[in-house]
Amino acid sequence: MAEKEKVYDLEERTFLFAMRVRKFVKNVEKNIWNKEDIKQVVRASGSVAANYIEANEKLGDKDFIMKIRISKKECKESILWLRLLDIENPVIEKERSELIKEATELKNILGTIYKNTINKKNQTQNQN
Repeated sequence: MAEKEKVYDLEERTFLFAMRVRKFVKNVEKNIWNKEDIKQVVRASGSVAANYIEANEKLGDKDFIMKIRISKKECKESILWLRLLDIENPVIEKERSELIKEATELKNILGTIYKNTINKKNQTQNQN
């Protein structure tokens, strides 16, 4: 995704990440090890979006914090599975690099949301 095309609605951005992963894996060679890694990256990328949506529909602060942490964890897993894919085609490799970059940015954003939420919660508790 080019810099000018960045989506700032995080629900939409995580959804688009999952969709890009699905489109990407259609072009990855389906050898014995890639088949398993493809399944894992598809699950992890979808889980980033699903858990972020669940965080926004929180039942409370603890639920929000947990879902944000899970979404961040799934970003890290997406990066791992993308890195493990056996790719020799330079065009596909370029897209993989872009997906890893996007997953890293999402992980950083989610990490910041997590830290800010924890800090805000701690400040509120300290004031009481």
